[in-house]
Amino acid sequence: MVAEREAGQSILDQFTLADLEMVRIMLRGGSVIDWHRLALTTPEEVRRLLRVQELDLDDPRARARIDQVRRAALEFLQRSYNFQAPPDVATADPIQLFLMASSGGRRQKAACIVLKVMHVVHHLAGRELLTKLPISDQEIFDLVEGKALRVFDEIRRAGLPVVEFSWGRKQPDAQILKLLAKRETLAASLYDKLRFRLITATRQDIVPVLRELCHRLIPFNYVVPGQSLNQLVPFRSLLDDTSLGRFRHDLQAGLDAEEKGAKGDNEFSGPTYRVINFVADLPVRLDRALPRTDGLYDQLGPVVFVLAEFQVVDRAMAQDNDRDENSHDRYKQRQAQRVFARLTRGLQTPSG
Repeated sequence: MVAEREAGQSILDQFTLADLEMVRIMLRGGSVIDWHRLALTTPEEVRRLLRVQELDLDDPRARARIDQVRRAALEFLQRSYNFQAPPDVATADPIQLFLMASSGGRRQKAACIVLKVMHVVHHLAGRELLTKLPISDQEIFDLVEGKALRVFDEIRRAGLPVVEFSWGRKQPDAQILKLLAKRETLAASLYDKLRFRLITATRQDIVPVLRELCHRLIPFNYVVPGQSLNQLVPFRSLLDDTSLGRFRHDLQAGLDAEEKGAKGDNEFSGPTYRVINFVADLPVRLDRALPRTDGLYDQLGPVVFVLAEFQVVDRAMAQDNDRDENSHDRYKQRQAQRVFARLTRGLQTPSG
């Protein structure tokens, strides 16, 4: 146990402030639109962030897409707010634009404003593209699952202790049941049609694994705000008990607002059930799977976004979560009983 703790601590010693901010947004479910500064310090950090968003700066088409999105963002700011970014921000190389947003002074604020609008423009284009292509949800899910599986294989080969990785798709009856149980009874509020589950060897391995997910698969800026549930890694304790406390004074938001925006516990879970849960809109490139689209890629880019739910837990907690009142069968029973009572308004009880 001591060796495992020391190994986990060694990985935490390698964290940058940007790494910690990425993990924090997964645990808390905040929004990057509320940020006032990035924390990227090197060109490689910028390249890695863009690669995970399917924008490889070594690809001229990706650079052209970034420029296209930036022009759209600048035009929006001019139309809506008569805001003109300084010329060096408006024309900066993509790497420099992100580094400006992580620096200080007037250029930093302007670069942040432009990047926030670019973030939304790019996401909207991907969502629009998905509605215009002749491709089914099942084909899209296949692409996402294949991408995720490759990444998790990379994580294992890198030596991180992920002892189990699984994925699944919520079946139609389960979708109906969940919507009947929710206050938001619209299909748009279903975030877990596609689900991934990771089990780490120990509790100390969770944060390093989340960091690798940010580096390889999940753009932290597309973690869905308000959909994170963190019952395993209190952020304040993470700073108090590990070397990550060295970043305490650099964090952008006050620690008193740690849980702001996080969703509440699931009412159907067992009394001692504990998990980390978050939702991300994963980017997927379609130009290789679907090369001809009558110019849509020129207009909207080749990236679409697919919502997926992630569950992360350590092995000991996973075992506890499968026992007695915490088990999935008991969860489904409580959910089904609640739905039946809601449908019948308590007039009768389900047979059996």
